[in-house]
Amino acid sequence: MTTQLPVFERLTVIGCGLIGSSVVRAACAYRAAGHITVADISQTVLDRVTALGIADAVEADFGKAVAEADLVIFATPVLAVADVMASIAPHLKAGATVSDVGSVKGSVSEAMQAAAPAGVHIIPGHPIAGTEQSGPDAGFAELFQDRWTILTPIAARHDDAYALAVARLASFWRVLGAQVEQMDERHHDLVLAVTSHLPHLIAYNIVGTAADLEEVTQAEVMKYSAGGFRDFTRIAASDPTMWRDIFVANREAVLDVLGRFTEDLQALSRAIRWGEAEKLHELFTRTREIRRGVIALGQESPEPNFGRDRGKH
Repeated sequence: MTTQLPVFERLTVIGCGLIGSSVVRAACAYRAAGHITVADISQTVLDRVTALGIADAVEADFGKAVAEADLVIFATPVLAVADVMASIAPHLKAGATVSDVGSVKGSVSEAMQAAAPAGVHIIPGHPIAGTEQSGPDAGFAELFQDRWTILTPIAARHDDAYALAVARLASFWRVLGAQVEQMDERHHDLVLAVTSHLPHLIAYNIVGTAADLEEVTQAEVMKYSAGGFRDFTRIAASDPTMWRDIFVANREAVLDVLGRFTEDLQALSRAIRWGEAEKLHELFTRTREIRRGVIALGQESPEPNFGRDRGKH
């Protein structure tokens, strides 16, 4: 029986919330990395990682954490990337790959490239997976199974060494169980504005609206929550710092999509006002097919559980 060799000998993950700790757990469980270091600004997080025993080493000094790393993955809020990248750049070794897991790629890519030393491969990435939970206890190794990870390589890089680095990073994510796709960073940000960022914005808003209604008490909102509203509250429970950063960093794409959504919502409002039942039925039928398509592609189960059956928290 052969033993799988790690894709990267030494991995450093900066930030250990849900996604970061899932990367750490998966890289260990599936032998994608030989040695794993977790770096975080929070000593509480580092102490918890130590107690959980999910990493080989923990380090509060980011420079020391990345000094020998073959792969560095940022799992921080996206607005923190620029400062952290600037701080670690002098410590990165030649040939190292630097990537991330953020939901915005354009601004992250710019920040990484601006500080990166020569000989370091910047390859932004985004695993499309997660739950509303956060912190090092929230992660699980199975989070990325059959989910998509999008890589957005730097368009200006055409050298063989960079191409090999991209292929190696793709292999890393496949070992973690993900399907891998490459995409232009700006197109990624538009796609995610539609599929992730706007739904979160709507969820935050609808839950906030329900809580602010003078005619309905907050206790009633919680007591009589129907399934649709409960789904919104799950999304609205996502990490506020992470989502604050996403909306600021991807504001152009979000505002573009929000403008289209507002127009469609106004059209829907008119249909309701004028009792246009057939128009409503046509829309609801079409959107129902989208849900069925998501299930057919294996990105959700018929009974929604948001990936909870994949992990053991």
